[in-house]
Amino acid sequence: MKKVLILGASGSIATLIERQLLDNPEIQMTLLARHPERLAADIHHDSRVKVVMADVVKDQAQLVAAMQGQDLIYANLYGANLKQQAQHVIAAMDTANLSRLIWISANGIYNEIPGKYGRWNAEMLGSTLDAYAAGAKVVETSHLDYTIIRPAWFSDKNTVSYELTQKGQAFKGTEVSRQSVATYISSLILDSDQEIKQSIGISEPNTTGAKPSFY
Repeated sequence: MKKVLILGASGSIATLIERQLLDNPEIQMTLLARHPERLAADIHHDSRVKVVMADVVKDQAQLVAAMQGQDLIYANLYGANLKQQAQHVIAAMDTANLSRLIWISANGIYNEIPGKYGRWNAEMLGSTLDAYAAGAKVVETSHLDYTIIRPAWFSDKNTVSYELTQKGQAFKGTEVSRQSVATYISSLILDSDQEIKQSIGISEPNTTGAKPSFY
């Protein structure tokens, strides 16, 4: 049985991942959220799911307790204080003697997007992109076995189609479905030896342009 702790568990990507993981009988999940009432009811009430109400910055003791016995952490976090959140997550993982972390970020944190889309993305995200970059830098400079995920802009397409780029490569595409990102992250959780100490860009093929199609 693989035990997975999901931080920020009520988010849209996290919810899709949770549903995919529940299809595997060998997965147990602990879902940590500031607002557990926002968790999907079908997930919340499953016998293989434990729910913890906590804030990763304000409730360090509860965070460490939630990490006990886990095999892997998936951090689905956001906010202006992502640097601080990353610091608290890493400190808690050290205390709990855990090493495997999957951390979702954003495309553009390395200025890796060429052309008009790169400029549009930076303008649209503004200080939010700085927060994602600061959080990712904390994760990358840690000793953890991390994987950072850098998705393009999310679409609601009910399809799974994606391509990946590594850090140092130019980012491809402008958009990606939430289903695609959830499917890829679920695959990393199930086979957690993949992409150790890597930062992965993910986008839908053939979506190059000045901005996503829905803008």
